[in-house]
Amino acid sequence: MATIRRKMYKRGSSFETTVPMPLLFAIDKSKKYDVVFNFDEKTQRWYIEFEEMK
Repeated sequence: MATIRRKMYKRGSSFETTVPMPLLFAIDKSKKYDVVFNFDEKTQRWYIEFEEMK
């Protein structure tokens, strides 16, 4: 499985453009997160996870 990790940060009144806003409604926007993109080669699908930064 291929993995891409990106930091998510606020840029003015929006967030980094690689993360569509509808995916962010369930997270606490006052905290900082890493966004982890996982590609499953077997199913040819991307999975996105949000990990709180420590």
